[in-house]
Amino acid sequence: MTFKGTTVVAVKRDGSVALAGDGQVGLGEGIIVKRDAVKLRRLYKDRVVAGFAGSVADAFALFERFEGKLEESQGNLRRAAVQLAKDWRTDRYLRRLEALLVVADRETVLLISGGGEVIEPDDGIVAVGSGGAFALAAARALARHTALPAAEIAREALLIASQICVHTNDRITVEEV
Repeated sequence: MTFKGTTVVAVKRDGSVALAGDGQVGLGEGIIVKRDAVKLRRLYKDRVVAGFAGSVADAFALFERFEGKLEESQGNLRRAAVQLAKDWRTDRYLRRLEALLVVADRETVLLISGGGEVIEPDDGIVAVGSGGAFALAAARALARHTALPAAEIAREALLIASQICVHTNDRITVEEV
């Protein structure tokens, strides 16, 4: 059995970007191990926020590697993301890691996966994890039909996801850049 982090959503709106993550960490398919985990991290002089879904240990290893790539690229988010994705796909150790990363600075939101993908969402909204589809739908609806700021959209989207997905809870952390 592996420890799994569950849901993270990112929303870009009106010159700011917010990431929100729920607090639940599960073991296997049905055991709640922790209810108030923090799945978000500030990186590179607090100018980048990263969140994860998937294996917790794998995500922490990827955070460290990504932070190194940010240092090497002097904070260039896209370059660091592409370099991490290349390493993740080709490195014998890294390619076995099971997690997804959402990374953002004030201008850009990216999804990074182990298959070598670096995806920038068209609308500045992305979500990952077991409750990701619910959070994504809620965030898009809120962005289209309200004037809420990015941080409130991200928080509300996760609250909605927590009411639908048993692997997502309502202990939400929000980080904004």
